[in-house]
Amino acid sequence: MEAWGIFFGSFMIGFSGAMMPGPMLGVTIDGSLKRGFLAGPLVVLGHGILELLLVIVMAFGLRDLFENPKIAGLIGLIGGGFLAWMGYGMVKSAIQKKVTLNGSNNNSFSMGNLVWAGIIVSITNPYFIMWWASTGMELIRQAYAVGLAGVALFYIGHIMSDLVWYSAVSAGVSRGKRFISDNAYRWVIFALGIFLIGFSLYFISSGIKMLI
Repeated sequence: MEAWGIFFGSFMIGFSGAMMPGPMLGVTIDGSLKRGFLAGPLVVLGHGILELLLVIVMAFGLRDLFENPKIAGLIGLIGGGFLAWMGYGMVKSAIQKKVTLNGSNNNSFSMGNLVWAGIIVSITNPYFIMWWASTGMELIRQAYAVGLAGVALFYIGHIMSDLVWYSAVSAGVSRGKRFISDNAYRWVIFALGIFLIGFSLYFISSGIKMLI
């Protein structure tokens, strides 16, 4: 495969995955309402740091570890529990009217926390690991045929797809927040909390199936 093909293929495959709704989208929307446009790129930064580590690890041949269904199942249980806790906190804050757009209650979404959020919502998703152990590993194998430069192009194309999509989401949400009242914002947070709880149940049930 030519170098340009590695980059383009990685970008398109990554973009199709980035557009699928998931916990990372929920965190990005919530962060964008509180911190503005930078929320998207910061969440992707955390996500990208984790993916860079995975690319390095897999390039050195530790595929078997990540293909182990027991490990993926354990990650699913831990990740599901974390997302349930996060979703519950969002629902509770919305019901108790503890969230607002005026910036006084946005300390929990500092720039550093958004980077960590990008890492956590990725690493606790068992299908994130399984994707990298299957599709991701095969793409790395093909890219490695060109050498380390091919692997680098694969990573750049992949992370660029995330950056383009989540930056667009963040820009759209942050520009629109001027038209959102605190009451409407609380409903958004409530819905996102339910969304994360739903994903937590999905992760937990999937994790249990992998462990059985």
